[in-house]
Amino acid sequence: MKITQELAKYCSELKFNQLPEEVIDRVKYFFLDFIGVACRGSKAESSKSVYQFIREMDCGKRGGVIIGTGERAPFNYSALANGVSSHAIEMDDVNNESSLHPGVVIFPAALATGEMIGATGKKFIEAVVLGYEVMIRLGKALGAENSYKRGFHPTGTCGSFGSSVAASKLLRLGEKGLVNALGIAGSQAAGSMEYLAQGAWTKRFHAGWAAHSGMIAAQLAKKGFKGPSSIIEGRDGFLHAYSNGPDPGKVLEGIGSGFEILRTSVKPHGCCRYIQPPIDAILKIVKENDLLPEKVEKIRVGILRAGAHLIAEPLEEKYRPQSIVDAQFSMPFGAAVAVLYRKAGLEEFHLSKIRSEEVKGMMRRVECVVEPDLDKTFPKQWPATAEILMKDGKNYFTRVEYCKGDPENPLSWEELIEKFNDLTHPFWTRDQRSKIIETVERLNRMQDLNKWSPILLRSRSLRK
Repeated sequence: MKITQELAKYCSELKFNQLPEEVIDRVKYFFLDFIGVACRGSKAESSKSVYQFIREMDCGKRGGVIIGTGERAPFNYSALANGVSSHAIEMDDVNNESSLHPGVVIFPAALATGEMIGATGKKFIEAVVLGYEVMIRLGKALGAENSYKRGFHPTGTCGSFGSSVAASKLLRLGEKGLVNALGIAGSQAAGSMEYLAQGAWTKRFHAGWAAHSGMIAAQLAKKGFKGPSSIIEGRDGFLHAYSNGPDPGKVLEGIGSGFEILRTSVKPHGCCRYIQPPIDAILKIVKENDLLPEKVEKIRVGILRAGAHLIAEPLEEKYRPQSIVDAQFSMPFGAAVAVLYRKAGLEEFHLSKIRSEEVKGMMRRVECVVEPDLDKTFPKQWPATAEILMKDGKNYFTRVEYCKGDPENPLSWEELIEKFNDLTHPFWTRDQRSKIIETVERLNRMQDLNKWSPILLRSRSLRK
């Protein structure tokens, strides 16, 4: 049996009662994180463009919720909307080894499909676990660096497969249906890295489109539409087309012996994942030594080779971000705000900081260095170094092995709830936020997702 078929067989057979408690807990944990980032991301201009597009389709008020707004959309389009908004603020979850963002693809598709059929919480959890599993395994098989070199964003390309599996599981497609859904998803896998060139919004679109297209693949498969049964491993299949050096063995390696969702990280900072470890290193030095920004002479950060072209190249452009997207992918900017403000959240990745002369001045003191030693444990581990040289001649150095939010250095549930409340307080009252948290914590006991989801619409009293 070939890879695509084996993967479909595994997904068709997995049941909720086979999932360990820690896996069920992680689904709840990442679901709450997704709701928070989608809600806050609904304020982004890129999200508003998508909402306007959907609104002008004049499809009526019925359908899936668009988180953080007072609106609904046809289910496939609510997945698109929630995928775009949840990826807008760069604070969504990420899997290190595959270098992709599973939550912003899998949850929009699973939520919309779950609403569409009135799924139970247990079925929703099954679908999410498998969506993460397939999306991440394909990302590992592609190899992040290989994918980047071909100009593809793995969240978009691998995401269509993951969301098709999540939707197919909820629609109760069997093994044959899953094979067809995967085959159809393969012809929709998309996501160009050219968004880096002008700070465009298309990276955010990749997550939404992957969620949307995966749902379409599952719905077509349910109607009997046929897709190639060798879409992953075939001569002209996904691995061959999207990577210069794929490792097909990684798709099925160890499947069933563990779960990829347990190896996924949460992002505490509002920027690209490759910038987060160096920021942690800088914050550690600055806070532990109580360093004053005006006394800093130079900041030298050690970065991974795989992420250099995202966050440090072309270097002159990275020193002159023009938009929030530019800043989210600028290591000099991330380092500068970390030194100046001792944090790197949404308030720091803001146009006011991009225009700040203080930030511009600090950015000129940042040096980015690709350190080969850091790559020895990549992609399973994303270490970073930081060295801060002071005007009085003192030097401070540290190395971060696992940044905050990694499974080895996780945000606790309490810290995650704090992040959720910080992101969503403009949208929901304290009581509403508490109710969302409590409901997510008992997700496995939910009987009908469609009856619960309206709580994710924005409070009328807080709408503007």
